[in-house]
Amino acid sequence: MKYLLLLIIVLTFKVERLAAQDNDLQLARQYAQTGELEKASDIYQRLYKMDNETYYSLYVDNLISLKKLEEAESITKKIARKHPEESQYAINLGKIYTEQGHPDKANAVYDDLLKKLPANPAAISSMATQFYQAENSDYAIKILKQGRKLLHNDQLFSMELISLYRFKRDKGGLTDEYLNFLPNNPVYINQAESTLSAVYENEADYDLLRTALLKLIQKDPQQIVYSSLLTWQYLQQKQYDQALNQALAINRRQTDNKGNDIFDLCQTLVANEAYDTAIRGYEYLLTKNTRTDELYIPTKIELVNTKNLKITSGKYIAADLLSLEKDYTDLINEFGRRASTAFAMQKLANLQAFKLHKLNDAQRLLEDAVNLPNLRPQLLAGCKLDLGDVYLMNGQPWEATLTYSQVEKAYAGTPVAQDANYRNAKLAYYTGDFKYAKGQLNVLKAATSQLIANDALNLSLLIGDNLVADTAGKALKIYARADLKIFMEEPEKALVTLDSIDKKYPGNSLQDDILMAKARIYIQQKNHQAAIALLKQIVSDHQTDLWADDAVYMLGTIYEDQLNDKETAKGYFQKVITDYPGSVWIGNARKHFRLLRGDKPDSSS
Repeated sequence: MKYLLLLIIVLTFKVERLAAQDNDLQLARQYAQTGELEKASDIYQRLYKMDNETYYSLYVDNLISLKKLEEAESITKKIARKHPEESQYAINLGKIYTEQGHPDKANAVYDDLLKKLPANPAAISSMATQFYQAENSDYAIKILKQGRKLLHNDQLFSMELISLYRFKRDKGGLTDEYLNFLPNNPVYINQAESTLSAVYENEADYDLLRTALLKLIQKDPQQIVYSSLLTWQYLQQKQYDQALNQALAINRRQTDNKGNDIFDLCQTLVANEAYDTAIRGYEYLLTKNTRTDELYIPTKIELVNTKNLKITSGKYIAADLLSLEKDYTDLINEFGRRASTAFAMQKLANLQAFKLHKLNDAQRLLEDAVNLPNLRPQLLAGCKLDLGDVYLMNGQPWEATLTYSQVEKAYAGTPVAQDANYRNAKLAYYTGDFKYAKGQLNVLKAATSQLIANDALNLSLLIGDNLVADTAGKALKIYARADLKIFMEEPEKALVTLDSIDKKYPGNSLQDDILMAKARIYIQQKNHQAAIALLKQIVSDHQTDLWADDAVYMLGTIYEDQLNDKETAKGYFQKVITDYPGSVWIGNARKHFRLLRGDKPDSSS
């Protein structure tokens, strides 16, 4: 009974002592957080005297912070002699020497650890971690590399070394380590690409990778991971032809590879507007696959879609139009006119209507498309809206308004219905029924689609502003006809019509509108210098009129995207922010400005 009572007393004392130590520790941490390091030091010293091993790190870190380096050195040497097998104390001693300004003494301690490094993977990894925690990545790397030598295995500790090189932003070390690691671990190639792109800063970094890869491929041409990484490297440097050439070389060596990697690469090329290179890749896949292969139909579809994108982006010659028309026609003839080819019928009709001006052919094709059974609702709506546009361009406004109204009724309450309503309003505007058009546009100013709401607002203001001075809308009717010619992609006719307004109605109120219309034509024609001159005229002569903020924003996008003049672009985006805070472009202008300033994409300031 006496022994039990004594045990209870001892345990109670221990619990109370541990609770007191815990309270002291919390208090010391609070002092340290508030910068009262001396008060924290007194507590850490007391705790250290009670239990050297447990409180050593806290106490010595506090001493280093207080620059009490001799005291830190003294207690570290004592505990190191007591526990010579524990490398953490030697590492701390080296850190103290460094703080004292004696890096040679620190390196001597570290080199001694290197010499005595045991041939044990766990011990090697542990020591490297201790060096990293002591903010000494260089020696952490040395430990791991020495460990490889001791264990005669160059594949050990790869992930640890990759993490350390990434932390140090050591591009050469990171590159070499990934090239050592990837052949045996090809599944990590995406991780490698992501990591390298985050660390590399300029063309020289990618050149470093390319040089290393070409040497390795020369030694081991069958190593696919090197070739794949080289393809990626070419993409990063926008050397698209070389990227495709490299990918094709890999594919030709793999007779059982049907080309999914080439297909994916071509989609990347399209996203980067490298249309000609993507077309070459798709054409290669069509020679490699037969109609029964899984990739054949998607490749054929993407090929004509890419040619279409090339043309709609303006990067084409006249012969490309007829070539694309033939491709769409061949595709439709090969697979028939059905729901699965309706998308091709729609695109061909748009090509014929807007680029080739074959309005009757486009009209017949879309009339066939909207009557196909089992057509997806979204595609049916798109084809009907396009058919309405073709009716309008083909001089059949009554058929156009009926078609738009059918879509509006069938998709009531949706953005598609708002689009149909907006097209109906524009039809009224094109044909000179300004009162009806303005009424519809005023409703659409509250549309859920920001683009439609903005366009409706601008067109409503244009009509309203110009009917004040010209109640009959005579000049505005000519301007609307020119606007329709722009829509129909008949720029020369549109320019002639616009020039006739001043001649027929001098002193009209459409000056800034005419300038903007002409600028839009020149942008459509990729004549950016002519567009810039007109937009600058709007900014200088009509800075409080309807198109002023649009002109400033458009100048920013032209300088950024077309002329690659980032500084000038940044100035225009800043002008939108400062001079036009109520502009609908304010959000986009801020995004562009921040990115050009060098902010991270998720920056909020």
